[in-house]
Amino acid sequence: MKDNKLNKLALKAGIFYIVGQLFIRGLTFLTTPVYTRLLTRAQYGEIRVYESWLLIMVPVMSLCLFRSVDRAKYDMGEKYNGYVSCVQTLSYFSIFGFFGICMLFRPQVQKLWGMTDVMFFMAFLYVFGYTSILFMQRREKQMMRYKASIFITTVTIVPATVLSIFLIYWGRVHGYLDKLVELRIWGFYVPQVIGGLIVAVLLWKQGGKFIQREYWKYALKYSLPLIPEMLSIQIMNQADKIMIQFLEGYDYTGIFALGTTISFIIWIVEDSVWNAFLPWMYEKISQGETADIENPWMILMHGFGILSWYLVVLAPEIVAVLGSKEYRMAVLLIAPMVTGTLLRFYSYIYTAIQNYYKKTAYVAVGTIFTMVINVILNYVCIIRFGYMAAAYTTAASYFILLVLQGYLEKKITGRRVVSLKKSVIISAVYLALNLATMELFVLQWYIRYGIILAVTVLAVKWILPQFLKVVKDFKK
Repeated sequence: MKDNKLNKLALKAGIFYIVGQLFIRGLTFLTTPVYTRLLTRAQYGEIRVYESWLLIMVPVMSLCLFRSVDRAKYDMGEKYNGYVSCVQTLSYFSIFGFFGICMLFRPQVQKLWGMTDVMFFMAFLYVFGYTSILFMQRREKQMMRYKASIFITTVTIVPATVLSIFLIYWGRVHGYLDKLVELRIWGFYVPQVIGGLIVAVLLWKQGGKFIQREYWKYALKYSLPLIPEMLSIQIMNQADKIMIQFLEGYDYTGIFALGTTISFIIWIVEDSVWNAFLPWMYEKISQGETADIENPWMILMHGFGILSWYLVVLAPEIVAVLGSKEYRMAVLLIAPMVTGTLLRFYSYIYTAIQNYYKKTAYVAVGTIFTMVINVILNYVCIIRFGYMAAAYTTAASYFILLVLQGYLEKKITGRRVVSLKKSVIISAVYLALNLATMELFVLQWYIRYGIILAVTVLAVKWILPQFLKVVKDFKK
């Protein structure tokens, strides 16, 4: 009866969470054709580099404390809300500290980050607001609730998207062509900052605690080792765009950023499914039922592998829709970028298991090692082969990360929840398949579509029955 209740709750919350995240995050993909046509290629690249800096700033300046919310549910019990509100306070103190340091060296920091005054101050306001949203989302996810999370994200992202497009269009009409980047930043981030600060107040009100040494000690012990890991992941995700900007310029960064947006399609689905899968997996581990995990995970691996192939084989059409003729070279970036995103998803399972057993320091070691390799490869290969090489070096780095984290999982926890050998074989198959698919771009469109139809038939025949079986097992 307990398993039945858990599975039904996980299934219901997971489905709603996935649908909500697909809609909300899908706006980024759907608005890309608008941005690429209203902005120059260099301006689009500048905006994406700014986003890269924000994604690096959030985990570092908040001390990654929001990550402790996942595990704290199993240790805090009825004190869970108080824990969340209290640790949020500690994050805010940390962000204030980083802001003070950056203000002391503001000219140097702005030059390094390539930010105007507006971009600089908005970045810190966003870090405050978004940190609170992360605390709320992770709390609701672990409680297998979805309504509050979807609501607050919708009422911030939707107005932000509409307002930013309106301001860019207004700026073009009124001749503020050199201010379009700042107008987009005003429109896109102000609603999110306001929403995040409202969430902060709600979390404090619900938890009723601001400062408690016991909770701070728990959170710091869990989260501080994760800062290098989170920073390394974000550097791996964002360093390619930043390095291309420094080595090649914003123009090529715009092309590369469009390719990243297309790989974002699969990441949206992956991340949504993962955030629904993780609480269920943690419950299974806590109940000693790890044998139930591998089969559903393997089905997810194949499902996303096939989805990645669809994005690669349809790359010419997707690039034509998302960008103008100026972005046509992005077609050659899709296969390695999408595969890299896929391999990153495959590695989640091993890092999550280490995090469950509070082996966060070991997770960080593996990720830092891979990040260093990635940055070195990016630098050498961009200089030697051009900006496109960054897509291939990042994919290779994620493959290394998968193998390393899989090895560490067994060595540290003493158990193997998901076979590393199977994961490596599946990864190699989809890596080779996606890269080989690029050869189809020279064929007539109807030949490609014939191949797509044949693969669809096989996928429905092979994957769909297994997926339905997983759903049936959840209900059962």
